[in-house]
Amino acid sequence: MSGPVILASTVDLSAFGRDPWWLVLGKAVVIFVFLVLTVLVAILAERKVMARMQRRLGPNRLGPGGSLQSLADGIKLALKEAITPTGIDKPIYLLAPIIATIPAIAAFAVIPFGPQVSIFGTWTPLQLTDLPVAVLYILAVTSIGVYGIVLAGWASGSTYPLLGGLRSSAQVVSYEIAMGLAFASVFLLSGTMATSGIVAAQDRIWYIVPLLPAFLIYVISMVGETNRAPFDLPEAEGELVGGFHTEYSSLRFAMFMLAEYINMVTVSALATTMFLGGWHAPFPISLWSGANSGWWPVLWFVAKVWLFLFLFIWLRTTLPRLRYDQFMALGWKVLIPGALVWIMAVATIRALRIEGYSIGTVTIVAIAMGVAALVAFAIWWQLRRRKRPEKPSAPDPSQPFDPMAGGFPVPPLPGQVAEAPTRRAGGGRTTPSGTPADPTKKEPSNA
Repeated sequence: MSGPVILASTVDLSAFGRDPWWLVLGKAVVIFVFLVLTVLVAILAERKVMARMQRRLGPNRLGPGGSLQSLADGIKLALKEAITPTGIDKPIYLLAPIIATIPAIAAFAVIPFGPQVSIFGTWTPLQLTDLPVAVLYILAVTSIGVYGIVLAGWASGSTYPLLGGLRSSAQVVSYEIAMGLAFASVFLLSGTMATSGIVAAQDRIWYIVPLLPAFLIYVISMVGETNRAPFDLPEAEGELVGGFHTEYSSLRFAMFMLAEYINMVTVSALATTMFLGGWHAPFPISLWSGANSGWWPVLWFVAKVWLFLFLFIWLRTTLPRLRYDQFMALGWKVLIPGALVWIMAVATIRALRIEGYSIGTVTIVAIAMGVAALVAFAIWWQLRRRKRPEKPSAPDPSQPFDPMAGGFPVPPLPGQVAEAPTRRAGGGRTTPSGTPADPTKKEPSNA
């Protein structure tokens, strides 16, 4: 926890808000083009990487090696007929894809791509703008996008889209809490919520090193936040056909896909900014004096973003989809409690450092807290194991099996043989063991 502390009041944001109108417009257009092109390449890369992992070919027809497949799919979706189902809430049905797409793009306004550079003689940071609470702005804007999914499911007038929309709202509530708690330790260590200040605080050591537990919590949360496999439960085709976008087609369906992939880029860029030093060059490239100046930092930033995009693809190819109860239990019983414990540990260590305690004292306290957390976890695990009900023992195949013992016929287990009930002389029934059957129970009909 020995990283630099930058107080929020000392973060210099004077470089923002002074650009001429043409430069602001140019930055906005460049960000939009970057996001759209990244989505096209990401879709193609996902299909290629998944095919490679599953020993398939993937797209290989359109363009050299199938490189134009994503562009062709986008044009095809735009030119297909837009089918509008009957019985929908039409204004909300049409507005939902827009609500899902615009916040995904707007969140990139405060992501830093690099340091200050000269553009046509004007010195400006490679960032559209910055705020003293920029990270909170990103969380607020991205949380608005889920309204598009919820409203799409509700306005479709169908059961499965409605269930998918409700699942998405539950995911956002659950995993945005864990994501925000993971950011809290970054705020404590950097002393600011401005993205440019957080990147500047990582000029010597990236926060993934001292804040590794927070980084792991965020990585899991960002996959759940973007509804990606193995957490793609709002659009689980196994049980919800297609989820919230079942009733959408043509360009409206394409807008939902665009929003999903832009959200992937946004959370990847946020992870790069918060934990991987932002646009700072990795070691050993950082030993070069010009690695963090000029336009080179843009290359390091994009490379780190693609590292996380590859992680998304890898997870989708490797892991099966979780059950919904497992997904909710992971968020509420593991990630959120773990994030709370980690925040208390970071806050305690930072308070000791601010009070002037030596590194040795802080290290001893950190080790003691870690040991206490492990002991508490071991005790909780033992108590949890004791409370588990014992599994019922398997029935003995040698014992006679009565299919009507419970009042209704049941099939035999492997190794058991069911004997048909026999008639008694008085007209009643007996079970295979010879005991009289309950006369109030009717025999099953063969109809």
